[in-house]
Amino acid sequence: MRQPEDSEKGILHPREQARHRTLSRLAPGPGAERFVEWYWIVEWDLDEPYTAEVLPFPSVNVTFEQPGGAFVNGVYTRKFERQLTGRGRVFGAKFWAGGFGAITGLDVGSLSDQVLPISAVFPDGDRLADLVFAEESDVRRRAVFEAFLRDHLSPPDPSYELVRDIVTAMATDRSLARVDEVTERFDVPIRTLQRLFRRYVGVGPKWVLRRYRLHDGAELLARGEVTELAGLSAALGYFDQAHFSKEFKQQIGLTPAEYAVRAALGAQISHR
Repeated sequence: MRQPEDSEKGILHPREQARHRTLSRLAPGPGAERFVEWYWIVEWDLDEPYTAEVLPFPSVNVTFEQPGGAFVNGVYTRKFERQLTGRGRVFGAKFWAGGFGAITGLDVGSLSDQVLPISAVFPDGDRLADLVFAEESDVRRRAVFEAFLRDHLSPPDPSYELVRDIVTAMATDRSLARVDEVTERFDVPIRTLQRLFRRYVGVGPKWVLRRYRLHDGAELLARGEVTELAGLSAALGYFDQAHFSKEFKQQIGLTPAEYAVRAALGAQISHR
């Protein structure tokens, strides 16, 4: 399941962020698309610091940051904040949920909520970073990274393919609101599902379901497409509006109503 090129899911306060940095995406090349969903490039040149906020996907990202270095970013279970200062650039590879675990053989759960130097995961990671930073175009950076991946490709993995199918259904089908509905649809025992998600995704299936529903809610609120919160809560599979509002604030730091107001203000400023 590929997000549209202009998708803002996961990006908090997207109109506001767009005034402080640029974002572009690059599709993976042949072969790599089995593991990598897309590459993303963020650039900024600021007089004043700005804190960019993201509600991360259940995905591992490998990032090459100037200045900064190269890192493996495990699945972040909380809101991710990054202060942008001065001038900088990041070239990132966003793996499919489960893709990083399939290609490396690692238990991705051990990486959750961690940002590690690339050499801590790949013994030859520093050499990869030098080669990526030496290139002058993102297409060439992609080529270098994917050549490195080809040297680490694992054979077809039925467990990974199953995990990817399940995560795709979770992301796209809002009628999947509970883990028991997932186990029934895919005929997978709950303990097997939990073990697979720990190994490949890094977080549990319930967390993934809730995260995707929050992505949906935040995107609709940011676009000004919500007329009343009770209907949105029901559409996202929450028991009631109070449960949705509580979880939204816990994860994003604002109530849905507060988030919608800030998004509307950001849109007004963007159109001036």
